[in-house]
Amino acid sequence: MGNDRDYGDNLSTRLTFFLVGAGVGAVLALLFAPKSGEELRNDIADATRKGIDKSREAAQQVGARATEYYDATRARAGEYYESARETAGEYVEATRERATELYDTATTKASEVATKAGEVAAKTRDAAARQAGSISAAVEAGKKAYVEEKRKTELSGRTEAAPTYTPEKAM
Repeated sequence: MGNDRDYGDNLSTRLTFFLVGAGVGAVLALLFAPKSGEELRNDIADATRKGIDKSREAAQQVGARATEYYDATRARAGEYYESARETAGEYVEATRERATELYDTATTKASEVATKAGEVAAKTRDAAARQAGSISAAVEAGKKAYVEEKRKTELSGRTEAAPTYTPEKAM
């Protein structure tokens, strides 16, 4: 694109120099031509009109070329914009899909952990219940043994060997 601009600047500069040179040459040619004053003035006026017409033509050509460059640049910028927009859309979609996959994986793992935690809690509860049953059975056995030993002691008449403490009430 930089080359197109340099070419356009170079062309307009050359065209400007050419037109100025042509105008100066025409004026000099008229001044040194062997003509009468009236003819010379008419020739200068004609040359001036032709120079103005050629300048207008050149300006129109430069304007048309500038419009072409503008339109081409605008179209190319639009293409770049669309390309960037599509690429960004693709990245957004890919990121969204990956985030969804990660969320689903995390949810699945969390469910698995919760399930395992529930299983461990249930096993712990069962073990505690079994232990509580064993402990209460041992306490009951101890109470029975105490009562039976006390009864034996009282029956045998050995009061000095009798326990001096009183049993606690049921736990």
